Amino acid sequence: MQSAASPLMPIPGLIDPVPVPRAVTPREDGRIDLMGLSRPQIKAVLEEAGLDVKAAKLRSKQLFHWLYHRGTTEFDAMTDLAKPMRGWMAERFVVGRPQVVEAQVSSDGTRKWLLRSDDGQDYEMVFIPDADRGTLCVSSQVGCTLNCSFCHTGTMRLVRNLTPGEIVGQVMLARDSLGEWPKGNMAVANDVDEDEDAPQYTSDGRMLTNIVMMGMGEPLYNFDHVRDALKLVMDGDGLALSKRRITLSTSGVVPMMARAAEEIGVNLAVSLHGVTKAVRDELVPLNRKYGIEELLQACADYPKANNARRITFEYVMIRDKNDSDEDARELVRLIRKYKLPAKVNLIPFNPWPGTDYECSTPDRIRAFSSIVFEGGISAPVRTPRGRDIMAACGQLKSASEKKSKAEIKRLAEEKQAALG
Repeated sequence: MQSAASPLMPIPGLIDPVPVPRAVTPREDGRIDLMGLSRPQIKAVLEEAGLDVKAAKLRSKQLFHWLYHRGTTEFDAMTDLAKPMRGWMAERFVVGRPQVVEAQVSSDGTRKWLLRSDDGQDYEMVFIPDADRGTLCVSSQVGCTLNCSFCHTGTMRLVRNLTPGEIVGQVMLARDSLGEWPKGNMAVANDVDEDEDAPQYTSDGRMLTNIVMMGMGEPLYNFDHVRDALKLVMDGDGLALSKRRITLSTSGVVPMMARAAEEIGVNLAVSLHGVTKAVRDELVPLNRKYGIEELLQACADYPKANNARRITFEYVMIRDKNDSDEDARELVRLIRKYKLPAKVNLIPFNPWPGTDYECSTPDRIRAFSSIVFEGGISAPVRTPRGRDIMAACGQLKSASEKKSKAEIKRLAEEKQAALG
């Protein structure tokens, strides 16, 4: 839900963000979607709907548990609410989920969803299973304005920020699909009649163990909504995912990094992808505003970073662009210069239709990794996942558009001209 007094949406430019108001699209049936609301917000809408303060406080606690701990979407299933109250709730509220436009499963187990909002906007999420973890890659915006040349989402115009409900809704939908909602006794129920011998739910054995804010969009340009959504994900009475299992990735929005540490406190990943001004200016144009040195100083100042919670530098390996021995040595030098507790994720470039870039050869990636390792910095090579289902950001969303290489270049040039 987003109030009528919707906050302005900052659109990043190479000079300053431009505030753009977002039109609110109310539900046709007039009901309020509770997904994405905190306890105080649920309490407030209950009071607005006519409940007294005491009743609203109790019901908000019950609703929060059903929404975020149990994953329940139907009021009739909320067994500690009296039947008349369930009906009253159903008339006024709804517990939403994103609409699934398309769902694909890769031969390696990677799952990808193309989702659609109530106002008809498409965005994506990806679930990547591994032997010891399952990571959900979550989007924060519909499209993006940063125009990173190697990124498929960079060819798309920014439409709008995702709301807290749309962000946390991706996590809820993933857990729906994985069947990971608890079936045991409720921790907050006062008058519910459940089997006393039913198992208590714990987080042990979850398939979905980690979240990365690395999907479509720049999370720090949708800061308030990302923060509010992640607080719901981390709430111990709800999804209860530890902040140590959540990573927020930024292309380098330096002014927001300290605030992210203070108000969210999750792990930090930085999309670096280049170690010289010329290369990073091309790959990540935001570098023209916040240069490498300024970015790395912000990383050094990041208060949550230590040897136990290292900053991750994401580095896409692009043939003959950023993959030389000299690049690897410069990467080591920069990390040492700023005394960063860091690791480097080397990511083989995942080609998309219309790109001019090619992935570095396996031998070149291994050589690059070895130099960084020899410099005392962990530099694992990420195994490419989901290539048969176009799992790289933005690929599924635009697959049906069939843009030509010339059209993609034209759109990128238009965006670059608009950014100044």
